[in-house]
Amino acid sequence: MAQLLRVNAFSVSLDGYGAGPDQSLDDPIGRGGHRLHEWLFGTRTFGERFGMDGTGEGVDDLFARTDFDGIGAGIMGRNMFGPVRGPWDPDQPWTGWWGDRPPYGHPVFVLTHHPREPLEMEGGTTFHFVTGGIHEARERALAAADGADVRINGGVDTIRQFLRAGLVDRLNLALVPTLLGEGERLLGDGVDGLECIGFTATPSAVHIQLAKTA
Repeated sequence: MAQLLRVNAFSVSLDGYGAGPDQSLDDPIGRGGHRLHEWLFGTRTFGERFGMDGTGEGVDDLFARTDFDGIGAGIMGRNMFGPVRGPWDPDQPWTGWWGDRPPYGHPVFVLTHHPREPLEMEGGTTFHFVTGGIHEARERALAAADGADVRINGGVDTIRQFLRAGLVDRLNLALVPTLLGEGERLLGDGVDGLECIGFTATPSAVHIQLAKTA
């Protein structure tokens, strides 16, 4: 069975934004961006992965589980890995937003312009830093996934790069009933070649499944 490059359970606002404006160390998803993920915070899957109190089950939890099911490796942009810019500073060894035990449990390939040695964390996550762009990241992640699928974790700009290149096989969105007004828009110019294969509504989000057209 062919490996897929997937975007799973990625939250967007009604006006199409996947992150709010003014992202910062204190507000990494941008102003108002936390509202995009409220549907996820209460699920049992999120609670188990992040050590929180979520116990909710049902449809939202089902889609939260797809975030990790069948995934053998991940890809993310440097902005999602952390707020550090420019060359990596050995005196300020940023290791991500997630503490010593990130929730992934598999290799994650971080897009960057600056080389860095792999960073092995607790729980099976190792961050690899890729300077050759999205195609190199894709090939290395597919190889590391050992036959399983690869998840593009984010952020918005990274997902858009893969979409514009026609490399995303499955795009599962959680359309959240909130308006951000500004920020980083996910879909738009240069993004096509996908068709809707299903959608399911809950009180918290509309889960939309898109697939690459034949």
